Amino acid sequence: MKILAAAALAACAAATLGGCAYNETLGRNQLLIVDDSALTQQSDAAWAEALRTQRVSSDAAGNARIRRVGDRIVQAAGLTDRRWEYALFVSDSPNAFVLPSGKIGVTTGLLALVRNDDQLATVIGHEVGHVVGRHAAERYSNTALTSVGLQVLRGAAGDNAQAVGSIGGLAAQYGVLLPYSRRDELEADRLGVDYMQGAGYRPAEAVALWRLMSQQRQGSTPEFASTHPSDASRIAALEQYIASRGWR
Repeated sequence: MKILAAAALAACAAATLGGCAYNETLGRNQLLIVDDSALTQQSDAAWAEALRTQRVSSDAAGNARIRRVGDRIVQAAGLTDRRWEYALFVSDSPNAFVLPSGKIGVTTGLLALVRNDDQLATVIGHEVGHVVGRHAAERYSNTALTSVGLQVLRGAAGDNAQAVGSIGGLAAQYGVLLPYSRRDELEADRLGVDYMQGAGYRPAEAVALWRLMSQQRQGSTPEFASTHPSDASRIAALEQYIASRGWR
């Protein structure tokens, strides 16, 4: 009981560093204890490092396509208040990423996989959804809070600190951080579909894209141990959401 009480106190102390904020778009509260300017600075540094260390495609048409689709999604999301940058990275792996400061990277493998601009908009919409959802800041905050709690547990456990730390670490990873991550992905999927529709793209192509992604995967990680939902979960959630909005 003393250990649990100490952990609760640590959680309260960590929460006071920033506090909860209501995200109207997500319809829920978020714990945010990271400074936005620091996150932007780190994002810009990470983007510069990616451009320096990774091969950027010189395909003018491919780069222009990403910018064209991206700008329409950004406008639909109401995020034209920042300067967005896009880059096409040379990689056979179909992938994309976003940084909170407004940087989106897409691989040549993904561009080769998508069959139309609607499917490309699915990916970019998803990435923009992470920004609107402030998922990077929330993930940082939850990780920091979990770390503080585990430190308190170890201190209160005395001679059993190592065992408690190991068990607590596993519990935090599989019981807290990964489920949050999977929730974030599904939220970004939903927001991405909203932005697709708002930008004039076909929401149903989001389902078609994830079916394509599922077909090309080599093996899979059990959903409970993954930062992303399974393709089947993702497709089912998208189908249900799109049907609920009466979209095609």
